Amino acid sequence: MLADFKSLRVTADGPVLNVQLNRPESGNSIDGHTLTELLEVLRALEDDRTVRVMVLSGTGDHFSQGADRAEFRSLMDKDTAGAELRALADRAHRVCLALSHMAVVTIAQLHGDVIGAGLGLAAFCDLRIGADTCRFRMPEVVLGIPPVWGGVLPRLAEEAGQAQVRRLLLTAESFDANRAQQMSILHEVVPAADLNAAVTRWVKPIVRRDPTTMRITKSILNARAGAAELSVGSHLDAELLTAAITRRDLARGQ
Repeated sequence: MLADFKSLRVTADGPVLNVQLNRPESGNSIDGHTLTELLEVLRALEDDRTVRVMVLSGTGDHFSQGADRAEFRSLMDKDTAGAELRALADRAHRVCLALSHMAVVTIAQLHGDVIGAGLGLAAFCDLRIGADTCRFRMPEVVLGIPPVWGGVLPRLAEEAGQAQVRRLLLTAESFDANRAQQMSILHEVVPAADLNAAVTRWVKPIVRRDPTTMRITKSILNARAGAAELSVGSHLDAELLTAAITRRDLARGQ
């Protein structure tokens, strides 16, 4: 579990596993290596009954400024048919699917920019708490790609409501932590200096609860989330993302 990761910083504090995105030089952009390491951590947790809570956060100034778009371009340069990009998109979906079906309680601890894929990753956590300095954005339409990273669209619609998500997607406008809380993207907003203490305040009662009851409760919640995902066909998102980027790049090359 506590392997020497390249793109993550993973530490254990009793029943709490702290997982930090650790590419601060790129704004914690989410690349294929980050996804591979996240999958490794999440799969290890499937059989670990000692961990009760996983806290997902980021090092540096931002939680995450989104997917690594430079990697998209690199993969298309190497494979214009899009097979490698499709594999990357599928990995993102597997990470988000694993995160949404965790038996442990997951908390997203957010600060700085929470953009695109970063917002998607946070949305798949059970609980989300953010510093009052957070800025959020879904810039996909500006970038010319569909909002399908990781199967995020049905999850965001379930959490924040379809009308709200429709506006965020079509306008690509940025919004602050208070508005994110109004839409239930954040459950709580605190001053940046109090963020760690606020997360600890959430964690303490959770780890005191009966573990069997908590796992059953999570299973019920996860089943509802899974039904919503299947109803909108988010399992096809990797294909949609690959097709859109391939068409866009071919058009630009003409």
